[in-house]
Amino acid sequence: MTTPPQMKRRAILAFVQNRPGVLNKITMLIRRKMYNAETVTACKTHLRPGISRVTLTLREDRDDKMNQVIKQIEKMTEVISAKELDIDESFWREVAIVKTEADASQIESLEQKYNFEILDRQNHGLFIIQVSGTEKKIDDFLHELGREKIIEVARSGFTAIEK
Repeated sequence: MTTPPQMKRRAILAFVQNRPGVLNKITMLIRRKMYNAETVTACKTHLRPGISRVTLTLREDRDDKMNQVIKQIEKMTEVISAKELDIDESFWREVAIVKTEADASQIESLEQKYNFEILDRQNHGLFIIQVSGTEKKIDDFLHELGREKIIEVARSGFTAIEK
């Protein structure tokens, strides 16, 4: 049996009023359109009090469907603006916190290659590591670390900013 091809990952950047229920309204709209919001990140804006910055990622190949979703998000009264971020004209990053049981030499070797931060080191080779970067960088790090050495992984989801 063959695996169906992955659809194109897309990111929507929205500026919204910082009110209870706004994220729920946006994700419910995405769900009603039969999409799965893969990641949702939100934070307060630096210069605009009362406004939050939301980055949503989902998968869709068709531009017309993406444009329709963005237009419907923009119609919400709490939304100030929404647009798609071009993957080639923006930086997409995520953070992963990894609990692993590995030997110190492997961690040292990986640290040189992936430039991560060791948050905690406990006896007997238990490490809690924070690695950030592209999805590929984090996936490559986890693969190289080895499934059998990973105890737990928490990933933040994407955030993105235009160049």
